[in-house]
Amino acid sequence: MSLLVTLGRAAVLGLLLATTPALATVEPSDAQRQVAMEVAESLRYGHYADVSLDDTWSQRAFERLLDILDGQRAYLLDSDVAAFNDLQTGMDEVLLDGDLSRPFALYHRYHERAEQRLEWLLARIDEGIDFAFDSDKRLELERKDTPWASREAALDELWAKRLKNAALSLTISDQDAEQVQTTLRQRYEGQLSRLGQTNEEDVFGLFMAAVTGSIDPHSEYLSPRQGESFDIQMRLSLEGIGALLQADGEFVKVSSLVAGGPAERDGALQPADRIVGVGQEDGEIVNVVGMRLDDVVDLIRGPKGSVVRLDVVPAQAVDMTRSMVIDITRDTVDLEDQAAQGEVIEIERDDGMHRLGVIEVPTFYVDFDAWQAGEEDFRSTTRDVAREIERLQAEGVEGLVLDLRNNGGGALQEANSLIGLFIDRGPTVQVRDARGRISLYGDTDSGALYDGPLAVLVNRLSASASEIFAGAIQDYGRGLVVGTDTFGKGTVQTLNELSHGEIKLTRAKFYRISGESTQHRGVQPDIDFPSLIDPDLIGESSLDNALPWDTVRKVQYRTYGEPRQYLETLRTRHLERAEKQPNFHYLEQRSELASQLRQQQTSVSLNREQRQRELEAQEAEQLALENERRLALGLEPLEDWTDARDEEEDTDNSEPEEEPIDRAQVLETAQILLDYRQLEGGWHYAELN
Repeated sequence: MSLLVTLGRAAVLGLLLATTPALATVEPSDAQRQVAMEVAESLRYGHYADVSLDDTWSQRAFERLLDILDGQRAYLLDSDVAAFNDLQTGMDEVLLDGDLSRPFALYHRYHERAEQRLEWLLARIDEGIDFAFDSDKRLELERKDTPWASREAALDELWAKRLKNAALSLTISDQDAEQVQTTLRQRYEGQLSRLGQTNEEDVFGLFMAAVTGSIDPHSEYLSPRQGESFDIQMRLSLEGIGALLQADGEFVKVSSLVAGGPAERDGALQPADRIVGVGQEDGEIVNVVGMRLDDVVDLIRGPKGSVVRLDVVPAQAVDMTRSMVIDITRDTVDLEDQAAQGEVIEIERDDGMHRLGVIEVPTFYVDFDAWQAGEEDFRSTTRDVAREIERLQAEGVEGLVLDLRNNGGGALQEANSLIGLFIDRGPTVQVRDARGRISLYGDTDSGALYDGPLAVLVNRLSASASEIFAGAIQDYGRGLVVGTDTFGKGTVQTLNELSHGEIKLTRAKFYRISGESTQHRGVQPDIDFPSLIDPDLIGESSLDNALPWDTVRKVQYRTYGEPRQYLETLRTRHLERAEKQPNFHYLEQRSELASQLRQQQTSVSLNREQRQRELEAQEAEQLALENERRLALGLEPLEDWTDARDEEEDTDNSEPEEEPIDRAQVLETAQILLDYRQLEGGWHYAELN
């Protein structure tokens, strides 16, 4: 019999923790002290913003550090926080002098409290969980603004509710009492084990996250390990699922999907989904709630062709009990997966059939290696889009839709040159650096490859270079921008080496030729579509300390038209169609329902019957909306609303009535473009050349 089988739980934990250094030995290194001073210099003299490391900044950085350590006010007492009040005005001296003793001491205090709390939870589980879920108590879900507890008893009460909620959630998920006890014991033992593996690099990383995150969300310190992962990600050779993840409290949240990656192709994983478990092939799924982001990424990453299993709580779920397991085959992402692709769609109207071109642009890419080697036929977004335009024109399209939904950006030079396909020549974007100097980028080639009717389709995940392109098309009056407000990523980062690790630093800001920044507000479409992406969860405005929107002087440029003069008519016609279109009607209602649920769902009941009633009522509303849509499309109704995501991905193309929501947006954009073409005077294809 193995040693682990014969040892009790406490002994096993002791064995696990004994294999790692005691926390008392985790102290800042000389290299980290040096890096702290280097980061201070980088922020003061290299950051885009006017950074003053003073008492005001110290207050903000201290609060940021507390939020990182204990954002839900569940471990530290007010006396613990008060013991480190000197950091409220002293974080600047810590950074400038490289004296990290106080931040490390604060982490030690947090670590001690967290360790005690996990041991407290495991002791309660060993005593036996009370499965009588008949109380009238409720658990508050968001405690970020809750005052620090003054007594340990108050935190005992909070954690008793949390343990009760965890047990209730698993019970509702059909686990029996023994399974619940085992699951929760493994969860907290795992967290305790990971806590015991904390090293000085982890503690220093938390401190650096507070320092850089207090200034803007895109500046960050990268340890040597993180820098290596960043380099792999930038080369797009990461063998994984092709998803960008971010920490969200004790959860890991999907922030976006890599265009052409396995997760994006599979379609089951969506932005704002929370990953609560990871499993390999047919192995057991490991609970990752409370696990460090780097460790979760390591679990998800793996060799090409292998399968990773993700236990995911959908973004639209109203309760953490409603998770689903997604299997994704790991793969690499290459240039071909991200290539622009076009198609011809046909729209029937009273005056006959109309053909329009649609080009999907997943990202702004360029084969840098081939370009630098001087190869004439290197691949790029602009070249691929140009090829598709020529093909679509040859097929007689009357207008063009450029689909930039979910396009997170990429090479600035490609956004600049792509705009050049649609204008004669002129400026495209302004870039302002930390010294206030403005560089103007533009298209210098005379003539436009395509000068016909144009619409650009965007959504909340259209960011950076996508926003530059959409903003320029809108400013020039060159076409319509349709969809939802874009992400609002209007800043530029550079990566600089430090004596230990690297720093990603915000160094510049994008501005449209109209002088407006794309930062924070993004590009606001001419015609709005409803969206299921919650702007409070995804987008620049959802990030702490995002740099503000502002303006610079506009540049001189000619306009190609005045789409705004037709917007009232175009919106009226769009709304008339949307009211009769099941997918658009569904999106509008679903968006409103999601907003209502977010406002209502501030706590959960710890009474099983009450919890079940609330859950069933909420899901019944969601299911009713989904089935209303399906019945209008001539499809079979669903029994469970969570089946909708699988149904959309497994669409049977033999059913002509089926029209995925994403497709409905493309078709409606084409309808809007036809309306615009008609109002502009009925251009004909022959006149466009």
